[in-house]
Amino acid sequence: MELLQLQYFIAVARLEHVTEAARSLHVTQSSLSKTIQRLEEDLGAPLFDRTGRKLRLNEFGSRFLRRAEKALFELEQGKQEIRDLSILEHSTLELAVTTASTLPNILREFRKKMPNIHFHVQMLATQEMVTLLHRGEVDFCLSSPPIQGDDIECQIVCIDPILVAVPKGHRLANRKSVSLIELRDEWFVGVKRGYGTRDLVDSVCKSVGFVPRYVYEGDEPARLSALVEAEIGIAFIPSTARNLREYIQYIPVDNHELAREIALLWHKSRYISRAALEFREVVVEYFGAISQQTI
Repeated sequence: MELLQLQYFIAVARLEHVTEAARSLHVTQSSLSKTIQRLEEDLGAPLFDRTGRKLRLNEFGSRFLRRAEKALFELEQGKQEIRDLSILEHSTLELAVTTASTLPNILREFRKKMPNIHFHVQMLATQEMVTLLHRGEVDFCLSSPPIQGDDIECQIVCIDPILVAVPKGHRLANRKSVSLIELRDEWFVGVKRGYGTRDLVDSVCKSVGFVPRYVYEGDEPARLSALVEAEIGIAFIPSTARNLREYIQYIPVDNHELAREIALLWHKSRYISRAALEFREVVVEYFGAISQQTI
């Protein structure tokens, strides 16, 4: 069994399409098909069910895929460890986030400490991020909500109060705090369902007796402040994401009953480079400083 066979098999297994897999690997379809056929001969079992040009991973293939991914994962970790030991200056930190409001400040602090380290950041939906975590393709994820898993290490780094953003002149603008039930007749602007903060807010509001009514639902959290300022609706905005605009008032919720958790995630088996360890320290220190400011 050859390493190339495993690499080709994983590509085909993930896509279940020879043409697309060949394109992604930059090889011909015939070469790819022959390699997969040799692998199946070596194993003594078919890995795919074939219907015309369509492929579907069968039970043999599903079981072998898990093993093959683990094998390549360990080899990649070995390469990463050797690279890290030999030339730190050319390391690249792979990051994925579901919450980006604090990221610019964190990256700025990290760059101060390690100016020669490159980083690559992806803004992803929760499930996409989980997939990359399981594959060991990212060093760290910054996520809200936290994610639990057998192979995922989850460190809560911040309890982030969610505030009510209202335009100046709103009936609640001068309040020091507000109860959720007082908001039951308001119109809201927010992000779409599936975003961690939106799902959390809807759940907590429902538990106190109402469902928020949205006049705007989008996929750009940063746009909400402008909509509140324009008096389109009020919004639930995490404390770390508030935009200190002149015509917006941010009001805490009574008893801090509405807050999100921000977590730093990493694969338990992935090799953690010196650059990644430094990044983790920067994240913990950054959120620690924020917590001190709010005490």
